[in-house]
Amino acid sequence: MKRRAFLAVSGQTLVFALAPRARKSGPLFEQQQSQVPPDALEQRVAGVIQAYDAQGNHRTGTEVDNASAEWLANKVRQLGAEPSLEPFTLNRVDPQSCYLRIDGRRIDGVPVFDAAFTNAEGVHGRLGPLGSDSEIGLAETEPSKLAEPGIEYRSQVSEARHGRHKAVVVLTRGTRPGLFLMNASTFSKPFGPRMLQISSAETAWLKEQAQSRTEVTLVAYVSRTSARAFNVTAKIAGSNATLAPLVLMAPRSAWWQCVSEQGSRLACWLEAIRVVSAGKPARDCFFVALSGHELDLLGMDAYTKRRPDLIKRAHAWIFFGSDVGAPRQPNLIHASDDALDQWTVAAMEKEGLTVNGKASRDSVARGEAGIIQQGGGRFVTVACGSEVYHSVADRWPEAVDVAALARYAKAFASGVLELAKQSM
Repeated sequence: MKRRAFLAVSGQTLVFALAPRARKSGPLFEQQQSQVPPDALEQRVAGVIQAYDAQGNHRTGTEVDNASAEWLANKVRQLGAEPSLEPFTLNRVDPQSCYLRIDGRRIDGVPVFDAAFTNAEGVHGRLGPLGSDSEIGLAETEPSKLAEPGIEYRSQVSEARHGRHKAVVVLTRGTRPGLFLMNASTFSKPFGPRMLQISSAETAWLKEQAQSRTEVTLVAYVSRTSARAFNVTAKIAGSNATLAPLVLMAPRSAWWQCVSEQGSRLACWLEAIRVVSAGKPARDCFFVALSGHELDLLGMDAYTKRRPDLIKRAHAWIFFGSDVGAPRQPNLIHASDDALDQWTVAAMEKEGLTVNGKASRDSVARGEAGIIQQGGGRFVTVACGSEVYHSVADRWPEAVDVAALARYAKAFASGVLELAKQSM
């Protein structure tokens, strides 16, 4: 039996006991943990990823997202730290009827969550190229690139947001044909015309229809629900409270199951909690797993507002980037200074991990690390490329290389403990 198949089979009992609400605990769970085979770290990583995948679509403030927060808090508690669920509120978008009707076909899509929406009847008009005189424009996203986070907002989508069209069809491009959703980076202040994201598999045909100015109906009809989401936080106290603390953060919400994008971060985050909890750190270590990642970084905003001095007070922020350990993918590190850069390289090299690329100091930091960068804090992040970024195909087991992810988890858990034990 191949290793991945073995991991999948041997972990099923634990996975289904924990997902989606993860309320199971106690002697049986502890017995299962104590009987893990010699490659225990890979087993732990596989168990986290499988459970996270089984939970469903991890969109912020949904039932799955909130149940996943409870599951993660239980995991933290089992590792020796006391978790807290810190709520924040949002006006959740719930798609109801979202499609493009054209030439007798209905093509389902997903609305852009930080743009305008339609009523149930939608918007009617001619489909045409972006910038034409047609009522409904046709735009394309740029495939996500490891070195250029947020590139879609510097492309045709940005142009479309400021254009004259009543609505826009957005063909989403990735490494393969499919639907690769955009994050809603202005969710708190939406703007622009109605936008509907459509799979790039329809590109050639829709471009032909746009050249012919075919009449279409675009429907991006949603409801709004007042909801709560939760950041999962924990603190492991150090022996010297006067030392500046470490903060380890990992986003946990996104589109679809997102096991490589977010599950891999959580596996690294949990392993760091396990190692630091048992390691008697000198400095305090704060841990936060953030919801709201795909919606304007809402969870990070809530977390830092509760701790307005922490960005600069922290010794360093360790940000687990997306798709850590994705199969056959390069990595990229971004550190705010030479010391953290050297620390990261050393931690990875100890586990046989090669640094494939480094972002320049002044480049825009990825995701929530950008808030630390803007606030003048010290940070470092590592991320990997992905063939399934923001795609429904980001699933266990194909999207994760367990052996590689385990090496990243060990590298950063061990490295963080070294930082945590420093007395100056």
